[in-house]
Amino acid sequence: MSRTDFPSTTGTVVIGAGIVGSSLVGELAERGREDILLIDKGPLSDPGGSTGHASNFIFPVEHSKDMTKITSDSRDIYREFGVFTNSGGIELARTEERMEELKRRVVSAKAFGEDAELLTPEEVEELVPYVNTDIIKGGFHSTDAGTCDPLRAGELYRQQAEEKNALRTAPNTEVTDLHVEDGEITAVETDKGTVEADEVVIAAGLWSPKIADMAGVDIPLTPAVHQMVSVGPVERFEEGPEGEINYPVVRDMDTQMYERQHGNDIEVGSYEHRPILWDVEDVPSIEESPLSPTQPPLTEDAFEKSMEHALEIIPDVLDDPDAGIRHSIDGLLSVTPDGHPLLGPIPEVDGLWSCAAIWIKEAPAIAREVSKWMTKGHPDIDIVAHDHIARFDEYGETDEFVKSRAHEGFQKIYDIVHPREQWQSTRPLRTSAFYNRQEDLDAEFFEAGGWERPRWFESNADLVDKYEDQIEDLQRPNEWDSRWWSDIILGEHLHLRNNAGMIGDTGFGIFDIIGSDAYENMERLCVASMDIDVGDAAYTPILAPNAGFVADLTVARLGKNHYRVITGGAHAGQDRTWFGNHLEGDAELIGRSSELCTLGVWGPNAEALMDSISEEPMTADSFDFAEMKEVTINGVTAKALRISYVGEFGWEIYAPMDRGQRLWDTIYEAGQEHNIRPVGTGVYGETGRMEKGYRLMGAELEIDYNPAEAGLTFHGVKDADFIGKDAYAEAIDEENTATLCTLSVTDHAPDGGEPRFMTGGEPILDQDGEVLIDDEGRRSYVTSAGTGPSIGKHLLLSYLPQEYAEEGQELQVEYFGQHYPVEVEVAGNGGVFDPENDRLFRKEY
Repeated sequence: MSRTDFPSTTGTVVIGAGIVGSSLVGELAERGREDILLIDKGPLSDPGGSTGHASNFIFPVEHSKDMTKITSDSRDIYREFGVFTNSGGIELARTEERMEELKRRVVSAKAFGEDAELLTPEEVEELVPYVNTDIIKGGFHSTDAGTCDPLRAGELYRQQAEEKNALRTAPNTEVTDLHVEDGEITAVETDKGTVEADEVVIAAGLWSPKIADMAGVDIPLTPAVHQMVSVGPVERFEEGPEGEINYPVVRDMDTQMYERQHGNDIEVGSYEHRPILWDVEDVPSIEESPLSPTQPPLTEDAFEKSMEHALEIIPDVLDDPDAGIRHSIDGLLSVTPDGHPLLGPIPEVDGLWSCAAIWIKEAPAIAREVSKWMTKGHPDIDIVAHDHIARFDEYGETDEFVKSRAHEGFQKIYDIVHPREQWQSTRPLRTSAFYNRQEDLDAEFFEAGGWERPRWFESNADLVDKYEDQIEDLQRPNEWDSRWWSDIILGEHLHLRNNAGMIGDTGFGIFDIIGSDAYENMERLCVASMDIDVGDAAYTPILAPNAGFVADLTVARLGKNHYRVITGGAHAGQDRTWFGNHLEGDAELIGRSSELCTLGVWGPNAEALMDSISEEPMTADSFDFAEMKEVTINGVTAKALRISYVGEFGWEIYAPMDRGQRLWDTIYEAGQEHNIRPVGTGVYGETGRMEKGYRLMGAELEIDYNPAEAGLTFHGVKDADFIGKDAYAEAIDEENTATLCTLSVTDHAPDGGEPRFMTGGEPILDQDGEVLIDDEGRRSYVTSAGTGPSIGKHLLLSYLPQEYAEEGQELQVEYFGQHYPVEVEVAGNGGVFDPENDRLFRKEY
């Protein structure tokens, strides 16, 4: 495209023509976008980003349903384009610990629908005869892994869009500015001219932060080095069958390396080296780069250990006297603070989107889902966890944070990461008014939304002895099961059930919707009726148009034109963004998360305690359930909401952050007469909620399932229109395809030996050992797992096909390759503890 051909207006601009941007224009054209401009400062078909150098293998199995689905869908798209080679892939274990991890990977493969198997060293040798099997314990064989040609796939995507007359391309064109007016994207300025646009997508890989800065926003990622050398010619490959790859890709997991055939050469790649992070401003231009801007020369001292390990694992190949290093690079790729992509609308600028930090193995499917998001308002795969800046709302965008977490996260790419594992860098970052008091009580802090939240208190260790008889069979002897966990949680749970517990801060996201159109907006966004009295609150799902879950939260009405939204800290940014993007007319969103602290008090003694210290009555008679009132506690004016996520009578108390410590001290000191203890979110978010069957956003509640299947239709269908209403009403009228159930493990050591306790993500099996699959092709797996000390059982939540969703149904769960018997305790909504909610409504204690 010449300067004279450069358009002055277009509908959609996509910045970046690597596999991500090229996939996106193709998918947008498929969904009806007719006026798309694709810009890149490099040439086509290889513009110089990581698409052109990243090792293009695809291992589909992750310990995440969504990422496994995205990766397998991308593989299938590459296959449809004819650019995928099904070579298979093998992950090797040099240690017993890694072999256990490979067992867990087989379980995840089974749960999420991929074919995989464990291999003995001898079986590895049959598939990859040049691997030194003397130093390995075994392998994980992903039979549908393979390699792809992302540059060719990008060409085909662009060609498809051009054939629909939907795409113009502008290679060798540098973006110099983004024009924003009144919080809305209006144009893209380039060295070839300025183009007005309705929407702009930043898909520029590691250059994305630089582009975003032109609009005054952040895309929190940093370039990081992945080292790779290519060795050849290899005699074994020269004498073998023709083709780019004829052996499975090998990942030497314990050394954080991979080795893969590439024609007559072998590529040796490494994540083992020290993290080498770059500033995007230091990435050279195309003209300055011997190869490409993302392929600087190899940092040789950092690769020395990797080469030693490569010589150990494939000595016959690397010791070939005729082979030499043909090519070596420090390949640059994008790393984010949590290792996930950055997707979705950028909250501060209407019409500006991020589609960044995406690897080749997942690019086409992510582009497909983002295109659906852009054209119909929601993706079909639950990618909320990757919702761009929203998940780092108010805390995670500084350069120090991004670099520190990227440095830490780089070392986790091939590492064994526990599902409860906590980040260590840049902590503490967000602390509530209670933090110092909790630290004095030896709290073990976990992080959510940047907030430090006690998971349990070491000062409560005496409760383990006190309740030994009740929790003896629920303690976890296996190190993996008990990692990032403590039996103190079980003691805290029983203490709260028998006495009283105070939980603060739960790290809530809090924001207000204010304005003359506040009611109309809230009615349109919420499933529950928002025509509630001032001072009342309502729990409500927030739905996508397909009736899948977008959010799950509580709304209180503080005035005629004033609503307060209270949501989980981990989802605060996403929920705030969703509301902000959907408000219309006179309605303003005001963030309150950092202004207000939250302290929960629950248990049989909560009423007597709180009534004794509040200037206003705080009793079951003076507070209706879900009623919010202003109270004064030792000079602290606060709002108290009678609600519970642990199934006990009590309140959430919201106070100004600067008076939170006084509130804590008052309740803690007065509570000594009522046997109160501080307890952690291990009770609040796991043991308490699991006993009551309370659902969790991002676990049970996701876009794949509707409220009927989740057992959350008690609101009925209100007269007012709301997003997802038609699909929600249809789901209520139809018979469920699957129903969310609570199951209990009936034998933790069916074959003898050490009892085991599931952590979540494991497949649910029938009595023949087959994974349950419903009529929509959705597989049953454990969405949440946690111990119920009050009932003496380890509990699991899972969606089961309708024919299995009945109480007493006997099934199995697979955990580290073993099958454990489970039984359905509750089919649908309801708890295994206090199923009539007598304790919650104070009918009896």
